[in-house]
Amino acid sequence: MTTPAPTAASAAQKPLAICMRGVVKTFGGVVANRDASLDVATGEIHALVGENGAGKSTLMRVLAGLYAPDAGSVEVNGRDVTGWKTTEAISAGVGMVHQHFMLVPTLTVAENVVLGVEPQNGLRVDLHRAAIEVESLCRKCGLHVDPHAKVADLSVGEAQRVEILKTLYRGAKILILDEPTAVLSPPEVQELWTVLRALRDDGGTVVLITHKLDEVIAVSDHITVMRAGTTVSRFPTQGVTPREIARAMVGRDVALHLEAVGAVDTPVDSATADTSANASAAPTAAPALRITGLQVVSDRGLAAVNDLSFDIRPGEIFGIAGVEGNGQTELLEAIAGLRTVRSGRIELGGQAFGTLSVRERADRGLSHIPEDRHRRGLVLDYSIADNLILGRQHHFGTRGKLDHAAIDANAKEQIGRFDIRPPMPALPARALSGGNQQKIVIAREMGRSFSVLLAAQPTRGVDVGAIEFIHAQLRAARDAGKGILLISADLTEVLALSDRIAVMYGGRFATVLPRAACSAELLGPFMTGAAA
Repeated sequence: MTTPAPTAASAAQKPLAICMRGVVKTFGGVVANRDASLDVATGEIHALVGENGAGKSTLMRVLAGLYAPDAGSVEVNGRDVTGWKTTEAISAGVGMVHQHFMLVPTLTVAENVVLGVEPQNGLRVDLHRAAIEVESLCRKCGLHVDPHAKVADLSVGEAQRVEILKTLYRGAKILILDEPTAVLSPPEVQELWTVLRALRDDGGTVVLITHKLDEVIAVSDHITVMRAGTTVSRFPTQGVTPREIARAMVGRDVALHLEAVGAVDTPVDSATADTSANASAAPTAAPALRITGLQVVSDRGLAAVNDLSFDIRPGEIFGIAGVEGNGQTELLEAIAGLRTVRSGRIELGGQAFGTLSVRERADRGLSHIPEDRHRRGLVLDYSIADNLILGRQHHFGTRGKLDHAAIDANAKEQIGRFDIRPPMPALPARALSGGNQQKIVIAREMGRSFSVLLAAQPTRGVDVGAIEFIHAQLRAARDAGKGILLISADLTEVLALSDRIAVMYGGRFATVLPRAACSAELLGPFMTGAAA
């Protein structure tokens, strides 16, 4: 399946919207792109795939005018635009929607969309006209969102739509999307595909960066594969399999759909299964984590977790599926000590620790992979080495003085074990790809001693090879007797890893079943509330 790097002659017969040749981009001693090339025809959805750190986002930032290439050429619609600025790219109809949203939470949807290009009424900004124009754009593109709503009050999927509207409002005909579905629910993903297909059919061009190979197959027309900063393959999507794409990305065969290995449950009849949270718990196994009558409120003061009780025993992965926004975030933050508990009891290894600090919980064996790595998991301006000891600084020094030799040794060990790229302990976390930033968090939380792991979206934004590795690490921890609470918006991941599965809806468990009784078809209605 692997083909040579693309040439103009090998591209589709349609005129090229994008033609990049021999692009080189370095940051200090780090080479992000080396002889990278890309051909994208007008009126197509083109998937750009590769491992974390392969140089995909850097190449697209060169195209969008955020970076100037050190070498190589960039053409848009036949015009040489090498080294152009962001303003020039926007004026030429090139827009990029970044993996991490760039919205102002305190402003309305309309205010965010028109920010910087506001319609004027004399010397004043015409916000009424802005709202009308944004509402009209919403109807035209099928991106439904209230122009008057505050961004802070939107769901993640709605915020994604606002980012796309911002780009389209500025007249984008070439739309670059960097991991757009990383935080979307399955229905929101389907809505996004509808929008992208409509843009393509209207003559627009879309470049889609994603690690989800089923999405590549579902929506793209052509695929370009990058590895280690270089373009290695280009081929049509039709007829290709996810396994072939993964092999081109990683250079070896990768296990894509992992079976539930070593699960502790036994097959049951799903129609008659006991759906209590502890239905399959062994009666003699002391729980690693016990939650009793937990009630937690959201940031808006509304009930997010409503009288929830469940146990996780040692050597068990307890998976929680569900559409995001049904209390999963508040549940994990309450257990981790990041959110106040209104009522209820949290026990770790039989000891209550509801009043303990985050540090005290960690010292007693609780690890936490947060769902938002930027907000909760990293200090982006700190080095990789420093991020790998966050929350554990007191273990790397005495009397307030850090042991930098120990910190560096820890960084080298974890970088090697978890394949963090580039392997440079002093490099700031901000300089890494999103997937490698995620690896820092996972390395820190799984690379130390723990008895219970809270894992929220552990493979979000991570490439297929790294997903395979992280899944193996989670299973190994389970097999070593650790209790794991897994929360993932990826139902396939929950089904692949869990011993028991709960579906969370409206702050409660709509059902709890042994893995052997579960399927996507069975859990789907519980996730939407139809079977609650």
